[in-house]
Amino acid sequence: MATTPTKPGKDIDKREGIARRIAQELRDGYYVNLGIGLPTLVANCVPKGIEVVLQSENGMLGVGPWPYEGEEDPDLINAGKETVTEIPGTAYFSSADSFGMIRGGHVDLTVLGAMEVDEEGNLANWMIPGKMVKGMGGAMDLVAGAKRVIIAMEHTTKNGEPKILKKCTLPLTGVHVVDTIVTELAYMRVTKDGLVLEEVAPGLTAEEVQKVTAARLIVSPTLKTMNS
Repeated sequence: MATTPTKPGKDIDKREGIARRIAQELRDGYYVNLGIGLPTLVANCVPKGIEVVLQSENGMLGVGPWPYEGEEDPDLINAGKETVTEIPGTAYFSSADSFGMIRGGHVDLTVLGAMEVDEEGNLANWMIPGKMVKGMGGAMDLVAGAKRVIIAMEHTTKNGEPKILKKCTLPLTGVHVVDTIVTELAYMRVTKDGLVLEEVAPGLTAEEVQKVTAARLIVSPTLKTMNS
């Protein structure tokens, strides 16, 4: 069993750190879809001076940050049924129109969680055989239609096993669809040659990250410390 480095801190700090690092990838004018779970934290981390429009596949364009406690509106929810806020100019429409936007290539960036990702950019994030599944959701449409796909996830399973593999073992959501992987330990880019390790969390080395990664990592000559 692999051993996960513990230097980045508590679980909640890990998740927020991942979201903050991904928020640095946002650019002014982007239309962005945030997947269920960890990716929704990115809505709270949009850098000042950057205007992005967050899209939710259940039919909302203009998703704002999470509401403060006591100010939740049960009618304003994202695709994960979490309460959200709206920004000025927010638009609402049917899920059919929402998926038309996604399938039509109008989403600049999507941030999704994952159960497994491999060195070829294959993604498995919708089911585990033998376990109950509510449905495949919109991930398959998103990875096919979005211009860029970033995976936001913790680096290993709860048991310390790698989630970044040489080859995915679970049913695939998409083939060769992932562009970037961000975990609490590292920032990696998918290339035709494999996974390039570009950033590591403070206090960690490339060797420590490789120990908990089943895929081979190509260490960038400009490797730097991840700033979240």
